[in-house]
Amino acid sequence: MTKAALFADKQNESCPECGAGLVIRSGRHGPFLSCSSYPACQYIRPLKAQADGHIVKVLDGQLCPKCESTLVLRQGRYGMFIGCSQYPECDHIEVIDKPEETSLSCPQCGKGHLLQRKSRFGKVFHACDRYPDCQFAINNKPVAGECAQCHYPLLMEKKTAQGIKLFCASKLCGKAVET
Repeated sequence: MTKAALFADKQNESCPECGAGLVIRSGRHGPFLSCSSYPACQYIRPLKAQADGHIVKVLDGQLCPKCESTLVLRQGRYGMFIGCSQYPECDHIEVIDKPEETSLSCPQCGKGHLLQRKSRFGKVFHACDRYPDCQFAINNKPVAGECAQCHYPLLMEKKTAQGIKLFCASKLCGKAVET
């Protein structure tokens, strides 16, 4: 790769250390400003120091309900979300990927419903919507039904070598259910 190919976008700003122009470069933590005379001058500066994520797109015409500022689309640690452009003064955020709710009630507390969620590693699991009061969670897809052996009110689908089978969702039982 040539040196010219590394410089993506020139800025009208000059380097405070050597006076050469600054350019926008892309790194593993996002875009940053760097001196164009690298490696002679090693000045770098993040484009915007934000703990909540990098701005991907400004959403024109959409205003923050708290402070009436413009909303922006951001890339954060757990995916995309919409946030206020005046962060950290205004902490308004909107989740884009809301958890999918099932019609199944939680077998542990009986009050909540099971939601499809994603772990920080991207794995799908189902948990009670009353968390942290109820900490019920399973890694497989829940299915309405009752275990014939222990009478637990929830079954789950598991992929096996023979195909998809139903199992009791109880950690004490866990037996395959005949269909």
